[in-house]
Amino acid sequence: MKYTNSQLARNCFKILLAFLLASIPSVYSSSKISKNTIPTNWQVKYQPKNNSWQKVKQNFYYYAVDPETLDPALITGSNEMRMAEALFEGLLTYDPKTLEARPGVASSWTVQNEGKLYTFTIRKNALWSDGTKLTSHDFYHSWQRVLEAKTAASYAMQLYPIDGAEKYHKGQIKDFKKVGISCPDKHTLVVRLKQACPYFTDLAAFVTLYPTPIHVIQKYGDRWVRPEHIVSNGPFILKDWQHRQKLIMQKSSHYWAKENVKLNHVTALLQSDLETAYKLFLKGQLHWMDDIPLDKLEELLYRPEYYVMPFLGVYFYRFNVNKVPFNDSRVRRAFSLAIDRLSITQQVTKAGQRPHSHFCPPMNDFTAITGPAHNPQKARMLLEQAGYGKGGKVFPEVELLYNTSEGHKKIAEAIVQQWEDELGVQVSLRNSEWKVFLNDMKQMNYDICRSSWIGDYADPNTYYDLFITDGGNNRTGWSHEVYDDLLKKSTYTSNPSLRISYFQQMEKILSHEENPIIPIYQYVNQGLLQQNVNGWYVNNRDIHPFKYIWLDRELAK
Repeated sequence: MKYTNSQLARNCFKILLAFLLASIPSVYSSSKISKNTIPTNWQVKYQPKNNSWQKVKQNFYYYAVDPETLDPALITGSNEMRMAEALFEGLLTYDPKTLEARPGVASSWTVQNEGKLYTFTIRKNALWSDGTKLTSHDFYHSWQRVLEAKTAASYAMQLYPIDGAEKYHKGQIKDFKKVGISCPDKHTLVVRLKQACPYFTDLAAFVTLYPTPIHVIQKYGDRWVRPEHIVSNGPFILKDWQHRQKLIMQKSSHYWAKENVKLNHVTALLQSDLETAYKLFLKGQLHWMDDIPLDKLEELLYRPEYYVMPFLGVYFYRFNVNKVPFNDSRVRRAFSLAIDRLSITQQVTKAGQRPHSHFCPPMNDFTAITGPAHNPQKARMLLEQAGYGKGGKVFPEVELLYNTSEGHKKIAEAIVQQWEDELGVQVSLRNSEWKVFLNDMKQMNYDICRSSWIGDYADPNTYYDLFITDGGNNRTGWSHEVYDDLLKKSTYTSNPSLRISYFQQMEKILSHEENPIIPIYQYVNQGLLQQNVNGWYVNNRDIHPFKYIWLDRELAK
């Protein structure tokens, strides 16, 4: 059933906060699922119970921003991932309710050799949207493309559990045949891992491991994602893309499970202004918004369309550690200690976000050590030790970059004011549209940068591998040999207690000692969902595939 807050009118807001501040529920680990445990008709329970939906125009509209790219090999943002999930499909997919691994392009898979050998069976009716047969070789060459240095895939590390993948990506081996990926035939893909990876089935459903149409890429190069060229294999195809206006996806006639897809069109209305999107929602011109204007929160609490739930995501700031003054860890620690996170969540965001001075949120059996508490006095002392403050150097002009959003602006203004009040430093603000913002962050054209991270799978590794030296998503310039070594050890060990110990040590380096980042709060997932939307389920990773959604009546506009 879909999630609304119809009970909010009858319960006090403190009850909601108590629920939200509880630990995030764990997500299933599905590395042991084999082809014999999932019935072929598993999707039936997610289908309409009658045919009333056929009387409704199945055209779905949702709020989004203009995507940076639709190339699965290059995608890094959740905004783009949602679109890619509609246009493409990996070996596996996610159950829309439990997030367990489910068959995608692979109809089944087996796990052998103590979790180190995966064999996927590719569907014989799997097709590209141009009618071309999709085979195991498409995955082979797509993963090779991700690992090619010239592709510059920020998420190439997602393939590192595969034997030889990291060495190939780093140029240490030149022959891709030495990587643990093989195709005995066009319907079989064999993947050999370096060691057992408890979250590999999650990776097999992740965007970076989606197949891409090599035959089209070879013809059009970077232009292959344009509407007139793009070929995909998911439940929808790209029909139109008018930048900063709308992106339209249409039901694919070549998708292997097209009879289970109810929506005919999915339109992303590309609005960077939440206020405008909110007005469209109230007029019935949007079915879903995955964000809300902060100043409308109080009036939204009693609307049945409003939802709020725990979320496996963290809001944080990055430092460019290559720039003065943030090349000094004492300055970075001072800026972190000067932030009163509780006041940010209680007075600015106000929806039950959990103040976070550590980076990784709780999941499964892991809870990170708590980061340092708000301590302005120690912050001032650290700044003086770094040579600033009374009798010291004048603190240089620095800037905080954030992507255009009223919510990000309010948070930034509050934090900048705290820095001025507690440290006597002034930080200017710079905002930019999503594409420009992402490029500036990648190119490290910033001093301090707003960031967020949503777990790609239910394992702490998805957080801690962000900051490995030269990692595609590091984007701080920070490097720490001990941290890198701990991350490798956590990857190789099969001892759960030892693995947790390694993660705790990484957390201490990250949020207590070095502070290349400032964790601020743990997200809640809040938004607006029209009451005629079905097939949309609660989960803590904000994954809501359009292929399971349908409308049961028209909205009054």
